[in-house]
Amino acid sequence: QVQLVESGGGLVQAGGSLRLSCAASGTDFSINAMRWYRSAPGKQRELVAFITSGSVTNYVDSVKGRFTISRDNAKNTVYLQMNSLKPEDTGVYYCHALHPYGMSYWGKGTLVTVSS
Repeated sequence: QVQLVESGGGLVQAGGSLRLSCAASGTDFSINAMRWYRSAPGKQRELVAFITSGSVTNYVDSVKGRFTISRDNAKNTVYLQMNSLKPEDTGVYYCHALHPYGMSYWGKGTLVTVSS
């Protein structure tokens, strides 16, 4: 059974930083493409960042230069370092794994609140 468990969310002032972690189990983590999504009230869930099995990364324009996604295959963990946080970054952040064979897995999310 595949499990993704996010951690690291919390309340931070604008301009601050947080690092989210997503620990995976039950899957060959290294071959999965990993993604971070976020969901804010009144908005559709959006893809924030992804990292391929080969560690190629990409970001939504609104977080480029502020967020960094990385992975540690030895620890079966993907990270999202978030700097210069803005109130509009507030939301529930979800970890997602996409297996090369098409299986898709979600974590339960971690709440990030950025106060102005």
